[in-house]
Amino acid sequence: MAGDLSHSSSRPFSKSIAMQRSHRRKIRKDLRSLLVGLLFISPWIVGFFLFLVYPVLANFYLGLTQYSGFGQPQWIGLQNYAELMSDPLFWKSLYNTFYYVILAVPLGVLVAICLALAMNQKVREVAVYRMLLYLPSIAPVFALSMMLIWLLNPRYGLFNYLLGLLHVPAINWLGDTHWSKLAIVLVAQFGAGQFGLIFLAALRAIPSSLYDAASLDGAGPWRKFFYITLPLLTPTILYDIIIGIGFGLQVFAPAYIMTDGGPLNSTMFTALYIYKNAFEYSRVGFAATVSGILFVMNATLAILTFWSSKYWVNYSIE
Repeated sequence: MAGDLSHSSSRPFSKSIAMQRSHRRKIRKDLRSLLVGLLFISPWIVGFFLFLVYPVLANFYLGLTQYSGFGQPQWIGLQNYAELMSDPLFWKSLYNTFYYVILAVPLGVLVAICLALAMNQKVREVAVYRMLLYLPSIAPVFALSMMLIWLLNPRYGLFNYLLGLLHVPAINWLGDTHWSKLAIVLVAQFGAGQFGLIFLAALRAIPSSLYDAASLDGAGPWRKFFYITLPLLTPTILYDIIIGIGFGLQVFAPAYIMTDGGPLNSTMFTALYIYKNAFEYSRVGFAATVSGILFVMNATLAILTFWSSKYWVNYSIE
């Protein structure tokens, strides 16, 4: 009788030991899986810290120094920021940059959607049309900018020729302060074909049954677009806006090649302002200060855009 009791009392103890051993084996297995996973993504982790985190931190450090690109940086604290706040050209560059972003980003979304709708038409030559609409977006920026200098020429450019057919006076696109920024905005739309393909993929993902049901209810093309197509394109629009803001705040090549910031600094964008300070005036520390401010602005606008997306982005139609 006593033997049976001792034997039964030892069962819970041995069972708990077995459970502990099983738990330890599970922990070791999970840890091994975690280490294997970290090993496989280690190239990305190294690249993330080496090519993103470190340059950002180094840039903020250089922004607190006086550095010409040669020798050792000299710590000066917040002097660069104080000088920057009193520099009218910096504020002019910020105005030009946000002018560009406010115009180019919504216009780019509109043009990309129009291109996607055109590329989604059921015609025999649609593949050729897609190629032609996409080609400008993969053209080198230098070649595209040089071509547009000719197209925007006030005397014999194609744009003014078309305006002449409508009896509109010729415009000095790149030499008039009232039109120079708008000309750079129009240049940016030549790259809309890349986002047009993304919108085309989003269009093709919309179930055709939604359009069939809308047709049965008597909805026309415009109602289908505003109540089905546009709401289901909002996730892609969000992506386009985020990327567009990032590219817009860093607009550089067209202004550098076509106007070099002129006329009268009307196309002196912040990225071009950074370039001139760093590589023409050898003020790398001062340029790093501006870069840090631009980075904070970019991150802030991206966060605000993501926050606002909960009010207007739809992932399904209820």
